[in-house]
Amino acid sequence: MGTGVSVRRYSAVAILLHWASALGVLVLIGMGLTMTHAGLTPMRQFQLYQWHKSVGITVLALTLLRLAWRLFRRPPPFPPGMRAHERRAAGAAHGLLYLLLVGLPLTGWAVVSLSPFNIPTVLYGLVPWPHLPLAPLLPDAAAAEGVLKLVHACGAWLLTALLGLHVAAALRHHLFLRDDVLRRMLPGGGASTPPEPVESTR
Repeated sequence: MGTGVSVRRYSAVAILLHWASALGVLVLIGMGLTMTHAGLTPMRQFQLYQWHKSVGITVLALTLLRLAWRLFRRPPPFPPGMRAHERRAAGAAHGLLYLLLVGLPLTGWAVVSLSPFNIPTVLYGLVPWPHLPLAPLLPDAAAAEGVLKLVHACGAWLLTALLGLHVAAALRHHLFLRDDVLRRMLPGGGASTPPEPVESTR
């Protein structure tokens, strides 16, 4: 027999954007590892870089849509029994995730824009994508490219670790704490509840 307690769910749009972004991030991580460690032929590596750039720009667009959506539809509140420090930690982790999901595509875009090879980007082989006009603004474009490559690589490893932590936290809530944190983001779980005001973490 059910408990009669309804799950305060994310909206269908938020769920779709979340899982589309998650799939894109997993694909990017897989492609990034393959590009840097698989010893591909130059042509295969070039093709994979083009796909990596295409998916990266897609993730950037999805993330900006998610942030815009949150302005109009607040997420469901934390479970009532969740402690204040856990809420703050969850908020900080989500904030860092969003920062990386915006920052990593931007740094990758900047690296491509500063590359001396000046290789054009064509998203999915169909849509020409412009370079950022950064080189004229920098005294040493080559040095800036090197720094941004390092930032992009370190950020990718940080995102991978944070993603693992995010999954572990969701499973902890679902399997051990048995609250609705994971279920409210799973697709096909019924209608979402109306947005509610943000609760105080104090």
